[in-house]
Amino acid sequence: MHLADHIPDVEVLLALEPDELGLRMLPVLARWKRHEQLELGTFFNITLGHPQAPANSSVAHSRYPQVRRNEIEQALGEAWAWLEGAALLIPSREYIGAHTIRVLSRRAQQLAKEHNPRQAFGERRIPKDALNENIREDVWALYHRGKYDTAVFEAMKAVEVAVRAAAGLTSKDIGTGLMRKAFEPDTGPLTDMNTEKAEREARSHLFTGAIGSYKNPHSHRYVALDDPDEAAEIIMLANHMLRIVDARVEAKSKP
Repeated sequence: MHLADHIPDVEVLLALEPDELGLRMLPVLARWKRHEQLELGTFFNITLGHPQAPANSSVAHSRYPQVRRNEIEQALGEAWAWLEGAALLIPSREYIGAHTIRVLSRRAQQLAKEHNPRQAFGERRIPKDALNENIREDVWALYHRGKYDTAVFEAMKAVEVAVRAAAGLTSKDIGTGLMRKAFEPDTGPLTDMNTEKAEREARSHLFTGAIGSYKNPHSHRYVALDDPDEAAEIIMLANHMLRIVDARVEAKSKP
């Protein structure tokens, strides 16, 4: 298997981010012949042809234009470095001392079998320690297991609970109505009166819109959400909203 089988267009290859290119390299690396050492220089030569090989030699063959070799090597090198940093390429245990021979980690071997390695790798897009303590364990675990719709619902529910508690409102205050009351531009208990009214209104709209868009629909019906990137973005939005609530609680506690 050749990388050009997966990415035939050199412009596409060069446009990919290191993580995207690295994950698309995995199926090729997973089928590496055992008698060939898996190292970056060898990968260059297999993919691009050996730069000093005779023109009629098989190792000189490449489906990528040689005039773009430096650019391609740069992109492949960055992707290789990303794979190492993500613990998908690890040093081979067959060699002692410092060496550049790599093997695929267990996780990389699994990803190489996935129809969509990027989606399967999606759970790594949310750093656990970056999440608010209210969603750090349950939401991260749900997301990691691929329960994207449930993770989003729980994240937004955590926002709702936090807003209700911080605003001192009752269990009868729910959903968008709760957000409007808590962040009412002139009287809301969580409204920052030190900001311009337009900003106060915008924050009220932010909380009301987010809960209405991402929490309420999941409360009333099954909502298909199978894109890890979209789910991660919504969860990080909920995380930011929780940060705002925490900041308002801290500000209110000061004399």
